[in-house]
Amino acid sequence: MWAAALVPVASLGVLVGLAVPPLARRFTTSPAHSPSTSRPCRWAWLSPAVAGVVFGGLAVALRDDPALPVFLAVASVGLVLAAVDLACLRLPDPLVLATALLALGGLSGAALLAGDPMRLLGALAGAAVAGTAHVLLALLPGSRLGFGDVKLAAVLGLPLGWLGRDALLTGLLLPHLLHGGVVLGLLAARRVRRDALLPLGPALLAGTWLAVVLA
Repeated sequence: MWAAALVPVASLGVLVGLAVPPLARRFTTSPAHSPSTSRPCRWAWLSPAVAGVVFGGLAVALRDDPALPVFLAVASVGLVLAAVDLACLRLPDPLVLATALLALGGLSGAALLAGDPMRLLGALAGAAVAGTAHVLLALLPGSRLGFGDVKLAAVLGLPLGWLGRDALLTGLLLPHLLHGGVVLGLLAARRVRRDALLPLGPALLAGTWLAVVLA
């Protein structure tokens, strides 16, 4: 059944990807942001392909899990968050809050549907662990972790906790490995300076997606 649903789900992702750039622009072109901190993403044309891969990967990984629609909804908002963060180093609170409401409300419904309330407790524990870990990271001397990143990490702990301890631990580690690899690559290519601020949101979202796919 999941194989038959793969193409429709991936196609839905492509459609979502088409909507991501215009939605992201609504959060990057407000008067509060100067041209120097609000710039269009040069890779916006890749959004449909990326979204199709994201949705397809979730469909394959979660198969008949009742929470699949919730993961797809979270991914949809996550794609917009990633685009905004890449464009202007921001994770807007309304988008993070929308992600939290979708995850918490959707996973609550999925737990009731599956008759397994313990999975919801696991999701809440995942959010607590992820949030606490990133608060501690943000408080370290010299840390460049913003509290927008902390809030997003806590929200992403909900779907990771739903999948269990291994997925949560992988989802906590992978984003920072991905971000560190990108930073080292850009430094080696002399594309950025050592003091440059780079967005962490896309790495948090990509690492969470990989953790789900690998779970």
